[in-house]
Amino acid sequence: MKLKKPIIAATVTAFMLGGCYNQPGLVQDDSYNRTKTGAATGALAGALIGYNTKGNHSGQRALIGGLIGAAVGGAIGYSMDEQANEIARALGTGVNNDPLAALDPRQDIIVSKHPNYVKIMFRDRMMFASGSSKLQSRAKSKVRKVGQLLANYPQTIVGVAGFTDNDGSYAYNQRLSQKRANTVGNLLAVNGRPYVKGCSYNKAIAPNNSSKNKALNRRVEVYLYADRNRMTDPCR
Repeated sequence: MKLKKPIIAATVTAFMLGGCYNQPGLVQDDSYNRTKTGAATGALAGALIGYNTKGNHSGQRALIGGLIGAAVGGAIGYSMDEQANEIARALGTGVNNDPLAALDPRQDIIVSKHPNYVKIMFRDRMMFASGSSKLQSRAKSKVRKVGQLLANYPQTIVGVAGFTDNDGSYAYNQRLSQKRANTVGNLLAVNGRPYVKGCSYNKAIAPNNSSKNKALNRRVEVYLYADRNRMTDPCR
């Protein structure tokens, strides 16, 4: 019971701090869920560390640790929310968290927020000519804008993944998707080399049973993480 009280107090404080960060209307999305999640997670971690630190007044230390953890975690989450909004604005779009957006062929760029990362999906038709890994001029301009913004966030971890349809062998598409991911990664290497991976025709958005669906599957995705340990395999 002694442990429970300071943790509850710290968690409540986290949501209070998360609320302070909740500034709506920057672009299209004002949920700032990463801010709130980061504050809550930081508060709990800080409370546990404070409570387990040797000495008297463990409850007080837990509350102080929770306050510090909430502030740090909330600030990290807020940074990711800000990046998503700034990137969407620079790319001339909004933040779109609708999971069905990827099935809309009219959307060449989709910026979305997820619990552990921000994702930017570039549709293949605006990026590369058929069978090529050389960026077209308009696409190069868009990717460079993302790189310029990332320079303002040196702590962000960047991942890039290329995806193809199933025309041709798996090995051929693996090489092509890797080359395309490398091309985008080279332009985003402002804070160090991004993690780059070619996924061939794994993780298809739609069945590769029509030209329309195959066009949906050809894409490059950029992932922005605040924590390297939260990175996942983009091909799975």
